Amino acid sequence: MKSLHNERLLKPIPHQTEPDWSQVSQIPIQECAEPLVPLSLAPAPIKVFPAYNRLGTPGAVADCFIREGVYRRLLAVARSLPDGLSLVILDGWRPWRVQQYLFDSLYETMHHQHPGASEAELIAMTREFVSIASRDPLAPSPHLTGGAVDVTLCDADGLMLNMGTRFDEASPASHTDYFEQFAEGSAEQIARDRRRLLFNAMSQQGFTNLPSEWWHYDFGDQLWASYSGAAHALYGPTEFSL
Repeated sequence: MKSLHNERLLKPIPHQTEPDWSQVSQIPIQECAEPLVPLSLAPAPIKVFPAYNRLGTPGAVADCFIREGVYRRLLAVARSLPDGLSLVILDGWRPWRVQQYLFDSLYETMHHQHPGASEAELIAMTREFVSIASRDPLAPSPHLTGGAVDVTLCDADGLMLNMGTRFDEASPASHTDYFEQFAEGSAEQIARDRRRLLFNAMSQQGFTNLPSEWWHYDFGDQLWASYSGAAHALYGPTEFSL
């Protein structure tokens, strides 16, 4: 039974189109009022490494907070992984200030790399990896809802696995299905299978994936509703309070 389960976790990652943000923002939100909860209290096999706080990003919080329903689903994901692996949470709910900083920083990087690009082209390139910072109650940025989460895997010694690119690397190789093009037995197979494992474990618990980022998953927000076909989102913008 366990080998069958592990085989299901290695199913190929299907190709998905990039989100149409104009349509995503039109999906209605029926806020369920779930609280944000800290992941630092989660038991094994979940580990928490608040990446932006560790990197010194202005305004980044020192824990990873997510909605309670997302918390329980992440626990189920972690417990479904093969022995010796843990789920690492890199980011969850973000203050608006952090979202704006990340967007501005990547925009400037894209501007430097593509000096001849128009503003519209630069925004499109930036939005492939960072959504526009929005506190609009009808169209919030996914990470402002507590429904979006950035994750990876680590081994039994607590070392993060090589997933083919770095977390937050703005490159074509960061697209979740990028390594599906490589043949069985290739050097890229290890990264491919690790991404498959993460994708399938998350999908089985109801999460959807942002196709341009192997680490980004959603539940309950408008992006999740768009990819899952839900009639409405469950989470709007929220703030953390004790």
